[in-house]
Amino acid sequence: MTIRVAVVGGGPAGSSAAEVLASSGIETYIFERKLDNAKPCGGAIPLCMVSEFDLPPEIIDRRVRKMKMISPSNIEVNIGQTLKDDEYIGMCRREVLDGFMRERAAKLGANLINGTVYQLDIPNNDKEAYTLHYADHSNGTAQGEMKTLKVDLVIGADGANSRIAKAIDAGDYNYAIAFQERIRLPEDKMAYYEDLAEMYVGNDVSPDFYAWVFPKYDHVAVGTGTMKVNKAMIKDLQAGIRQRAAKRLEGGEIIKVEAHPIPEHPRPRRVVGRVALVGDAAGTVTKSSGEGIYFAAKSARMCAEVIVETSNNGQKVPSEADLKTYLKRWDKQYGTTYLVLDILQRVFYRSDATREAFVEMCADIDVQKITFDSYLYKTVVPANPLVQMKITAKTIGSLLRGNALAP
Repeated sequence: MTIRVAVVGGGPAGSSAAEVLASSGIETYIFERKLDNAKPCGGAIPLCMVSEFDLPPEIIDRRVRKMKMISPSNIEVNIGQTLKDDEYIGMCRREVLDGFMRERAAKLGANLINGTVYQLDIPNNDKEAYTLHYADHSNGTAQGEMKTLKVDLVIGADGANSRIAKAIDAGDYNYAIAFQERIRLPEDKMAYYEDLAEMYVGNDVSPDFYAWVFPKYDHVAVGTGTMKVNKAMIKDLQAGIRQRAAKRLEGGEIIKVEAHPIPEHPRPRRVVGRVALVGDAAGTVTKSSGEGIYFAAKSARMCAEVIVETSNNGQKVPSEADLKTYLKRWDKQYGTTYLVLDILQRVFYRSDATREAFVEMCADIDVQKITFDSYLYKTVVPANPLVQMKITAKTIGSLLRGNALAP
């Protein structure tokens, strides 16, 4: 008799957890309310995710090898010349990526349920089961058929508005809003973005983040993000990025408009009892870059691996202490990355002067190499001491020119 695990949410996080569990022979249920869902998202994935998660080339729309950083005064810095021929940033449509990962988990034995989980009943002791109340939409209706499922463990991979997080009183977190328009461009304009992505900074496009133009299969994703959650402001910021990129978007047709909350830091409690949160539900999005897909999938995979390990391949029910091993491993591996990116956001996104300094710094080849290596492979490659000194001096010089060191 094996343990039963419910994974709530069928994005990259939920699918990655379900895949590991099902592959180990654990009885796994994965819930996704909209199987054709396309989460609003820039869709960028690092090179290491392609190999680490065995993603086929056909689900990657574009291989970005060039990036333009564009300052508030429209100074453009081209980055990407440090990339080797086989290195790139993958650009995906979430409906394609999510669908592939979810189906793969199902093929490996996970029970895929097209359902909406409405309630999680918490047991009175560590022996009783958790009960999920959900609407099963397999009959094709929006209301669905109300059902229940009893399980030993629950993984909450249900995003920033996680019902599982609320059920275990995981605590709130601040969140940003990402707003994005998908725009189909004429062929000549689309050719410009063949292997190029753009990032714009400035108060006109975001007071505390950046705006982007990312290429997809037959369109570009044009969007912005901010922690100042205000509908009128979001509208003005989106108008800002449309204006900044106007010449490159001429003749474009908006084919979709989308918005989504993005967590700004981890929830206070990510494991409670035999319930663990992963991905956006846990708050694994990085500051500064706003990267979420890889870290969502990685956190879920690490969580599932701990369940397999501590349950002896599903033979015994792991405890809260067992599940917290996942958090210890996660924080040890990525804690420094989150801290550094948090500092970068606080320092460089403070004003247009500091943003100009940031873009100026990005022109340096050594800065580019370290940045790309750490993004593509998720390992901070130490530079030799002379290069490190040069980068430090250049950073301080840029900050002084941008008055970023002022209180």
